[in-house]
Amino acid sequence: MMRKRNAYSPVGQDAHAGFEKLRRDVPRLVETLHLGDEIDILNWSGVVDKKLLPRLAGDFPLVAAICGGGSSGKSTLFNALIGEHVSPTGGTAGINRRVLAAVSKRRFGSAGEFQTLLEPFGYRPQPLADKHDLASPGDLLYVLKNKVPPNLILLDTPDFDTGLKGAYTNREMTRQALELSDIFIYIFTNANYNNRDNTDFVSEMLSDIGRRKCYLVYRVYASYGDQEILGHARTVAGNLYGKSADEYVLGIYRADEDNRVAADEKFMALGPVDGKTRDSLTDELERMDTAALRSELVASVYEDALTFARDATAQARDSRERLCFYRDVLQAAQSVSVQDALQHLPLEPVLKRFTDIWYAGDPGYLKVMRKTGRFVDAPLRAAVSAAKWITGKKRAQKNPDAHLNEFPEQFEEDLLVAVNNLRRQAVGPELSVALQANDPAARAMVRMARGAGSRKDDRPGERVHAQGASRGKLTFTAKTHTAITQAQEKLKTKDWQTTLDAVVADGARIADIPGHIDGELRQLAAHFRETMGFISRVRQTFSALLTVLPATAAMTYILTTGDPVGAVGIKVKLAGLFGLKDLYALVAIPATTGLNRADRKQLEFMLVPITRTWLNDKLGSVQSLFEKEITGEIIAAANQALDASRELIDNIEDAMKRLNRER
Repeated sequence: MMRKRNAYSPVGQDAHAGFEKLRRDVPRLVETLHLGDEIDILNWSGVVDKKLLPRLAGDFPLVAAICGGGSSGKSTLFNALIGEHVSPTGGTAGINRRVLAAVSKRRFGSAGEFQTLLEPFGYRPQPLADKHDLASPGDLLYVLKNKVPPNLILLDTPDFDTGLKGAYTNREMTRQALELSDIFIYIFTNANYNNRDNTDFVSEMLSDIGRRKCYLVYRVYASYGDQEILGHARTVAGNLYGKSADEYVLGIYRADEDNRVAADEKFMALGPVDGKTRDSLTDELERMDTAALRSELVASVYEDALTFARDATAQARDSRERLCFYRDVLQAAQSVSVQDALQHLPLEPVLKRFTDIWYAGDPGYLKVMRKTGRFVDAPLRAAVSAAKWITGKKRAQKNPDAHLNEFPEQFEEDLLVAVNNLRRQAVGPELSVALQANDPAARAMVRMARGAGSRKDDRPGERVHAQGASRGKLTFTAKTHTAITQAQEKLKTKDWQTTLDAVVADGARIADIPGHIDGELRQLAAHFRETMGFISRVRQTFSALLTVLPATAAMTYILTTGDPVGAVGIKVKLAGLFGLKDLYALVAIPATTGLNRADRKQLEFMLVPITRTWLNDKLGSVQSLFEKEITGEIIAAANQALDASRELIDNIEDAMKRLNRER
């Protein structure tokens, strides 16, 4: 329902520019977040285009529409007001099937100017060439006449009651013309003055875009007295406006029946009967204060259009939060899948390569000592103990490096399981990921879930589920979003076997040690040598520990700040990787290696940077593979919608602030 405002003056360039900005950006926001099913943007755009923007333009003429039931005399009145027999008249209802406009020839010197004026309303007006053209449905026709006031567009509308109830021939065409109008001139006769079907239709139009005012014209026999005319006119006014009739009826005129008028030998004569005015209807229309009339008319439209934009922006903001939450849950699920794909990643390849680089950088005398077997004290004994431990565990293994050949097969299996799980999540109607409750990423997503769960049908409790205090995990669940539906459908229709083949092929490449890792390992070796103390140089602790590592080190992953129960190892934190704030690699060292506390400290100093370098490369490679084959287009679609919607929301809110100041 439209709301009435008592004092309002929105007509002005600032208001016009503000609503032009809203008209451009609100539909773009709805389109960006794919909210068409939730927000009736087409109806709002039509209201702004046809009912608001033209009325906020100070130079737009007053539009007066003559309307009424069949054979009430609309065309006869139209001809009288423009002073020329242009519109066909007669006793048969429904002669005219088009809207005819009369505009000032003094105002519109060419046809193109008037055509441009009505473009925002969706009209393609054509000049009237033959009055018989009005008998066929089609676009609005118009005539340029000198007698029409420059500030006025006068419309002759078709009968809106021709046909059977529920199937009126011209009703939609008449509705469009009445929507364009600022005021109505409602003409009626004794036969239809109390026809509620007619007045209900007009009343609906009056309240649809604001309580527009009207003039009443009663075509009546000369024998009717003014009091009788006023009584019937008040019945019409009451049917149109209810108790507010006196406020909205601008004047009541009588038009006495005359055979010469029916024969087009003279024009209809109008006389005021209610005492509100003594002027002719033409003079009334010419002197009307268009700006003041529009201030009242536009008030409710202005407010309703602004309220719609505000509500649409609030819905878009909520939708944007839900999309952001979905994207973050998807990225977290991807991070866990990356971790799962590398759960059997060994340290041996990179440690063996680092050992080769380290030994290659030894001074000449150490290389000679190594050839003669002269290694030094405790680190060597630790290495021997480790070798015995390995020998006892793996006595049947002939090739000490044979277990490395198991890596490609196990890695391929883990990779395929992870990629299938991730695809299932990415194309589903919702996805879930479990994170440690004390993970900063989990805490941030809890806050986001609360914000994204502001809608009554999407509470935060449905987004985050506790998985038990003993395990200390939270499961985050996010529903899919319309902004990424197209990317999801593309992934669904993608040939999955081809994708799996591509994943396996890339997996073989990922398993290798890339050239840039070789360079980083050389830099690490140089850094270690620079930081070694004198005793370490003499004892060559690194060399001895490197002998231990390939045979003893294993790697696991945890998404927590604590070590697994019973683990003996060194923790490597990969902070901020892929959206998970506390992803750790745990390098486990068997307790039987015999390493003392100092050697373990030395080992940690060496292992942490090597392990972090190795993990970052592999995790990054697998993440890139997953984004290329599965999640990339979905995440890109989400990011694009989030970035574009943020800018649009900022622009819309800025425009609304200015429009609120105009009120």
